[in-house]
Amino acid sequence: MDNVSSKRPRVGVIFGGRSGEHEVSLASAQSVIRAMNKERYEIIPIGIAPDGRWLTSGDPMKALQGAVEEPIPSLAPVTQGGSRELIPGTGRAGIPKLDVVFPVLHGPHGEDGTLQGLLEMANIPYVGSGVLGSALGMDKAVSRAIFRDAGLPTVRDLVILRKGWEDDPQGVVEMIVERIGCPCFVKPANLGSSVGISKAHGPQELPAALALAARYDRKMVIEEAIDAREIECSVLGNDEPIASALGEIVPKREFYDYQAKYGDEGTDLLIPADLPEDVARQIQELAVRAFLALDLAGLARVDFFLARGTDKIYINEVNTMPGFTSISMYPKLWEASGLAYPTLIDRLIQLALERHQDKQRNQTCRRIS
Repeated sequence: MDNVSSKRPRVGVIFGGRSGEHEVSLASAQSVIRAMNKERYEIIPIGIAPDGRWLTSGDPMKALQGAVEEPIPSLAPVTQGGSRELIPGTGRAGIPKLDVVFPVLHGPHGEDGTLQGLLEMANIPYVGSGVLGSALGMDKAVSRAIFRDAGLPTVRDLVILRKGWEDDPQGVVEMIVERIGCPCFVKPANLGSSVGISKAHGPQELPAALALAARYDRKMVIEEAIDAREIECSVLGNDEPIASALGEIVPKREFYDYQAKYGDEGTDLLIPADLPEDVARQIQELAVRAFLALDLAGLARVDFFLARGTDKIYINEVNTMPGFTSISMYPKLWEASGLAYPTLIDRLIQLALERHQDKQRNQTCRRIS
């Protein structure tokens, strides 16, 4: 790599985190680390425990999986001055200087711009979208508003705050029935992997669905349920992104919930999706437009609904750090497009370095003559 030293670049792979997708992150990180070329990269695993502690010594992955009995160490010992080293990449507290970070974190406190802000302040290159793009992609309510403003098609939805639900539960249920109707989906606005999502078939199921979503977020999105196929597209790049071949999700459960994604029931992943050429091309074009509308970088998976009978296309959501497990759609779609998993990892790291280099052109202070 031209942007780093001639030695193997040190890649910090960060995983775990404080979100409800902690376990999914561990599975994704294991796949990423396994696929990385050990002769090309020096891999530095960095775990974040559910309570927020950063782990670097020993085997952070095993520690987070509960495979070791000794106490989990913190990120860094207290120095003589009483301070702690909290930012990876400075070379202090026994942490090697990092050339680039691959944050394999899903959900809040990792995929939402918080970690990205930390890395920006430390001036460390990292894989994926920046602070703004990560935050926009994480929030389903805000990203939907931006999609609509950009002329991108979305299903009808309604945003409910947890406080509003707790203050007037009956009024909220009535409003949902009036504006969206049933069946509908109730989702936490800032979470992924289908955590906290329910399908309410009638008004009587809304209270439980809202209570579940409210456990994970102060903001909930209620969206109309349409009879549709679920189509996914992977996007790769920075300012000139490209779209992959398309895949279709065919869950064996009623909808693509957490159990269908990661449990024993399984789900059929059809790659490539059986679609007319013009429909496939439209979806790929919309995926790139959605990527650019949110100012994303590196990678994203854009999920669509394709209405049965009409073939009308709706953007469901964008995942700025999609799953990287062995059964995840993002790498599978690129593999079907001719980009093998290890090569995909290389490309993502290179994109991170290219974007970081471009940012270094920005003037960050004004000289006073």
